[in-house]
Amino acid sequence: MRTFLCTTVLGLTAALQASMVCGQTLDPRTFAICTGRLSALMEHEWLLSDSRADQTERQRDAMQEIAEAVTPPQEAAAALNLRIEAKQAQAALLSLATFSGNATTAGIAARRSEELISECTALLLG
Repeated sequence: MRTFLCTTVLGLTAALQASMVCGQTLDPRTFAICTGRLSALMEHEWLLSDSRADQTERQRDAMQEIAEAVTPPQEAAAALNLRIEAKQAQAALLSLATFSGNATTAGIAARRSEELISECTALLLG
């Protein structure tokens, strides 16, 4: 776990540096939102007995630790709200992608879900 966390912190550091070089800054709310998205994915993978659930859980745990570390105490309640909203939105996309009877809707939902998760996992190394 320590190695994973160190790798995650190194990845976060690289992402923060890259965002600063590119003229962007990472908002602490991003990590709360990503924690929610990864939580929804993890639960969806559990539901489907997907073997990737363990990896997603590790990513979610790392993201949660980062979110807690970078969120000022006075913004903790707002961050939790963002996390819950992001989790609900991601869960809705995953449900549509998996259970929609319409192939077009399912495909759009699956692609959008993958895009959002990719944005989050890009913040982590490993």
